[in-house]
Amino acid sequence: MITGEELRICKVFECLDAAERDRLATKAADIYVRPDEYLIREGETAHFFVLLEGRMKLYKEVMGRDKFIDEVKYAAGDFFGEVPILLGSASLASLQAATWCRVARFDRQQFQELIQDSEKCSAVIMQAMNSRLLRVQQYAMETPSARVLVVGSQYDTDCRDIRTFLAMNRIPYEWLDRDNEADRIPSCMPKDVDGPAVVVDHAFWVPQPPTVRKVAQALGIRTHPTKPMYDVVIVGGGPAGLAAAVYGASEGLCVLLVERNAAGGQAGTSTRIENYLGFPNGVSGDELSEKALRQATRFGAEMVLTRTVVNIEAMTIDHGGHGYCVELDGGDRVQTRTVILATGVDWRRLEAPGVEDLIGRGVLYGAARTESQTVIGKDVFIVGGGNSAGQAAMYFTNYARSVTMLVRGPKVEFTMSQYLVDQLAKKCNVSIETNTVVVEATGDGHLESLTTQTKDEAPYTRKADALFVMIGADANTSWLPKGIERDERGYICTGRDVVDLPGWDNRRRTPYMLETNMPGFFCAGDVRHESIKRVSSGVGEGSMAIAFVHQYLALDDHARLKAS
Repeated sequence: MITGEELRICKVFECLDAAERDRLATKAADIYVRPDEYLIREGETAHFFVLLEGRMKLYKEVMGRDKFIDEVKYAAGDFFGEVPILLGSASLASLQAATWCRVARFDRQQFQELIQDSEKCSAVIMQAMNSRLLRVQQYAMETPSARVLVVGSQYDTDCRDIRTFLAMNRIPYEWLDRDNEADRIPSCMPKDVDGPAVVVDHAFWVPQPPTVRKVAQALGIRTHPTKPMYDVVIVGGGPAGLAAAVYGASEGLCVLLVERNAAGGQAGTSTRIENYLGFPNGVSGDELSEKALRQATRFGAEMVLTRTVVNIEAMTIDHGGHGYCVELDGGDRVQTRTVILATGVDWRRLEAPGVEDLIGRGVLYGAARTESQTVIGKDVFIVGGGNSAGQAAMYFTNYARSVTMLVRGPKVEFTMSQYLVDQLAKKCNVSIETNTVVVEATGDGHLESLTTQTKDEAPYTRKADALFVMIGADANTSWLPKGIERDERGYICTGRDVVDLPGWDNRRRTPYMLETNMPGFFCAGDVRHESIKRVSSGVGEGSMAIAFVHQYLALDDHARLKAS
């Protein structure tokens, strides 16, 4: 228990009498921190701390990675945490113990009472706050605004893929459009390159031709597994996969997550999710994904990005018992006791003349936030009437001259949440055309015009700068083992849907709710038969899958012990 005399070593409490220090001491939490353990992490709820023993180090997230702030050190008697409390924000930095530390922690209310009850304490705190804010200002001026420089055309697919990858992984970058900003391109950039050119950390040139994987490797992002054996391999890094990684790693499982693009999957391209629990002001898909990725990594889950799983085979694993061999593109193979399939779905293709030829050159599937800079002042069309299309329309209204939604059905209310319908009705540069389909897309090198047809009317051609297609999705499961049960549309059957099928080969028990007809092979999220296509349901299924993995592993361990 902290005493008033121990608080006296801190300058902020020197001005208080012994009785007042004793009263404050009874309200403080007595925190012990081991070396290298974090006292608080950036983004967490702020508290007011007084360091009683030991030394602390400060870390600040800078352009997607934690940076040690060498010039800021805390020793016994120092206090910190007043800045985010007074600004009404979360913690602005992370604090890690350099040695064994003992800390007195006060919550926001206790801190506010302290500065209100004592003018002298308030003066000491405000002086420290002003000094630290000046240091923050200087630090911000000296910190580069981007880690990556990308030079390329907006119609170059590789350039767009790289920008989307960087944005979804919250890595700050600067993009120079080769077609429209030639005067801003640094003189050191090669002039004879047709595709994109990429520089990382102002020093490293990504070898030509740059790809998403090369850029990821240059940034230090893991692209290869590090272990030969895992408890569970999760295929897909959308909401379901990320949830499974968080819950699996937090419960002690050895977890590998493989994602072909970037963490977040299709949900990561959502410009605004406003009906997700816990975010009253809404949250973008990439922000939610970034937080989940950091959370999973913090618990010890291993993430491999820019890789695709090309084959999964049942096998007897090295330690005995049933398991699977997971093969990645490039030839990497790992063994795992269980698999969770969370690949989500792919956007359904728009069948209209000219569309396929203009993909990446004005016609896009999905609507990543990175596209905002490419539609400024332009006429944008969105095909689809679901929530994803509505969220994209809301986002692009802040950049485009006009946004036109083309909806096949008679009423957008049939397919879109009411809150989005209400918001779109308040936007002056949005129009919704129902009973309308795309007849043809045309353009010389990039999209220039769009022909649409509304029910019982003649086709109508008009100028179009961009077409974003969000007309539903299909399951891409043809690469999976032939023996896995699918429905007629390719979605994976689980639980009660496989218990009576000939493919279920474990008659000693019924399959778990999210288990396929292959024992130990689970499925979660949009790719599962009859799943609810929502971010929240994907997160729920991903966490549930881990509970079933634990039950399966317990049975498997028991069977192996019995056999031995």
